[in-house]
Amino acid sequence: MIPAPRTIDDGPTGRAVTLDRDTTLWAAPGTGTTERWLRATLGAALGLPLPPGPQDARNSVRLRLDDTLEPEAYRLGVVADRGVEIRGGDAAGVFWGAQTLRQLLGPDAFRRAPVRPDASHVIPHRIVEDSPRFRWRGLLLDVARHFMPKDGVLRYLDLLAAHKLNVLHLHLTDDQGWRIEIERYPELTGTGSWRTRTKFGHRASPLWDEKPHGGHYTQDDIREIVAYAAERHITVVPEIDVPGHSQAAIAAYPELGNTDVIDTTALSVWDTWGVNPNVLAPTDDTLRFYETVFEEVLALFPSEFIHIGGDECPKEQWRLSATAQARIKELGLADEDELQSWFIGHFAKWLSARGRRLIGWDEILEGGLADGAAVSSWRGYGGGIAAARAGHDVVMCPEQYVYLDHRQDAGADEPVPIGFVRTLEDVYRFEPVPPQLTEEEARRVLGTQANVWTEVMEDSARVDYQAFPRLAAFAEVAWSALPAPAERDFDGFERRMAAHYRRLDALGVAYRPPAGPRPWQRRPGVLGRPIEGPPPNG
Repeated sequence: MIPAPRTIDDGPTGRAVTLDRDTTLWAAPGTGTTERWLRATLGAALGLPLPPGPQDARNSVRLRLDDTLEPEAYRLGVVADRGVEIRGGDAAGVFWGAQTLRQLLGPDAFRRAPVRPDASHVIPHRIVEDSPRFRWRGLLLDVARHFMPKDGVLRYLDLLAAHKLNVLHLHLTDDQGWRIEIERYPELTGTGSWRTRTKFGHRASPLWDEKPHGGHYTQDDIREIVAYAAERHITVVPEIDVPGHSQAAIAAYPELGNTDVIDTTALSVWDTWGVNPNVLAPTDDTLRFYETVFEEVLALFPSEFIHIGGDECPKEQWRLSATAQARIKELGLADEDELQSWFIGHFAKWLSARGRRLIGWDEILEGGLADGAAVSSWRGYGGGIAAARAGHDVVMCPEQYVYLDHRQDAGADEPVPIGFVRTLEDVYRFEPVPPQLTEEEARRVLGTQANVWTEVMEDSARVDYQAFPRLAAFAEVAWSALPAPAERDFDGFERRMAAHYRRLDALGVAYRPPAGPRPWQRRPGVLGRPIEGPPPNG
């Protein structure tokens, strides 16, 4: 099983439970999401109707809540003559127990229709008790650089659920595209969601894809994504980038940029990669504009946290802008770094007043951070350590360990190689909690997240290749109570992956095979940005 559960009791040899067309399903109040999922997904895959039945039926699957278990914890009992029972500390725990049941049923349970419709499905006697290590077990999907249509996002929610991951961080805006409909400002998608062409490969590549690229989610699309996620006990955290990574917004509404420094009306949605110098102007009008954007975002996303980016904001335009310099003087700030801190702090307070919490990349620590705000630590562990020691909650996602856009091997066939080599084993040995933290500080680590940045991923097959199988290793790191990195049983994990590859095959995941990329997964001649040697530890 992946991720590995805390305890498994296999019970007496030869004892088993058989699920067949006569198996019934009984669901206690509060377990409806799992009841619906079992019929719609597991039942459809195996040809099991799972009709309602009595609580005491022997040939049955029973779902119930158990307040003696922790949130998200479950106890799965497969007991001969008693059927299957899943107890959860809450509705999410019941659902994660159902995901484990699916794995016990074999790869056919991961298909969309039965391939052996007349088969019975035998599960050996087994008791599984399990609970997650972290409450935030996330994946970032960057749909701004390359747009992922709605059906692709829904598919990734199913993939997250299958691995007991419970946060989808949706990176919705950047220099290269604005992907969410904002009714008050239609040009954000009318202009900002399309670019005329796209750099193919790293920004130093001479290659271009000359066709327009873009797309966006309507507000109803977002409502559907959020509802679909909620049925799977996944929280969708939106990211709206400020004050950097904003050229798509400025192209749509030029008054948002530093108009006293450059002609913002000449800007278009950016067609290449890197850190963009065109940032938002620190004006009251810009604040009001984004408050309106966030008002619509809050109405669509019920998540506790709203991500505001805050990373990679070059300050040169602010240094040259009379408007920005006047604001620094008016606020009594020391410099442009404190101006960015003021900008971020404004939205931290604005979100807090509405019962939400700001989260941003670790640059938002520079100049101080408002109480209640949280940090995504991406530039190594340092930002997360500083945030935890300052009393802020942290999500650990250091690029040198869990940026899945980084290459998986040093081989010449690796498609568009970016960054450090991060193998399946490297990800499996990632430890989210730095040893420098005290026990109290470590409690500030909400969890961990793997990030998939899509500059060089032009379609869902490329995303699959970069994400898998490493996301399976990451899921175990995020869920399971593993020993210290050097003591982890990677050989055992690889043996379990042999079974898991068959599940991924059934799900249609275009993962990187252990032996290397298949011919159609390669991108010969497309320039990447490989970094040689081991990554820094900090």
